[in-house]
Parts: sequence; C-alpha cells; structure tokens
Amino acid sequence: MSINLAESVKLKSIITKKIQELTVAVHQVTHVVIEKGEEPKQPALTLEKLETDLKQLRYDSRKLDALIYRANIDNTIVFNDEEMPIVEAIELANQLRAEAAFCKKLGMEDKESYYHSVGETMLYRIALYEPLDYLNRSNELEKQAHRLSNAINAKNYQVAIAFDDSNYY
Repeated sequence: MSINLAESVKLKSIITKKIQELTVAVHQVTHVVIEKGEEPKQPALTLEKLETDLKQLRYDSRKLDALIYRANIDNTIVFNDEEMPIVEAIELANQLRAEAAFCKKLGMEDKESYYHSVGETMLYRIALYEPLDYLNRSNELEKQAHRLSNAINAKNYQVAIAFDDSNYY
C-alpha cells in the first residue's frame, strides 16, 4: 500500500496528535481518587492497552518520518532552471520568505524622517538606500516563494511512498 507525499505529511500530523492524546490518556488511567476502603473502578482503557497503542504509533511515526525524509532527498523539482531535491527546495522557500520579510521591513522605512532636536539643531534620520526598491524586491521574493511552494506541493502529490495508512483512515 502506498500514499502520496502530501498525504504522508498530513498523516504525520495526525499520528503526532494521537501520540499526544494517548499520553494524556495514560496519565488519566494511572490514578483514581477514591474514599478510603473503596475499590477503585478500572477504566475502560487499560494502561497496557494504551502503552501498546503508543508503541505502535511511535513506530509508525518513525517509519513515516524516514520515508518522508528519503522522498524529500530522492525526488527533485526544477525552479528557476535549477534542479534540486525537495528538501533543498523547502529550505529555499523558507529563505525566500525570510528575505522577503527583511526587505519588506526595509521597504516600510521612510527615506527621511525627523529624528531628534538638540537645542536649535534638528536631526534627521536618512535612509542610505531606496525604501521603495526594497518594497518592490520584497514583493518579487514573495512571488518566487509562492511559485516554489506551489511546485513543492505539486510534486508532493506526485511522489508515492510505501506506507499503510489503513490504521488511520
């Protein structure tokens, strides 16, 4: 049985959430509060069952991670005439977004603004660059990041990995 890479990323999130939920459930079934002399009621889910389920979830999580990592290394996309592994493309998209945010911050600055007065002397803060150029650059970088993310997403639907998801869907 196989699933595509996009589904595997969603499944990883589902498994992680189930691990968290079962961990909470373990804490709920390990202790009860009763009056002295009363017999504690056994919960419907036993500690042993929860531990068994957690063990399987953790195993599936590890195996799914390995398959995702391998698929992200072995499969490539082409962006701006450069072929790169998906993992590199993901990092590039993150870098493009970070650079776009940096440029946007510079682009939002005033070219010249009042800074401070010292006696009768007025000081001004002057940008040594063109803020509008950086705002335009930010917009272009954001567009590139979106195009790259779209290419990554498209590839994620094309790549199949061998994992049985029948326990989760």
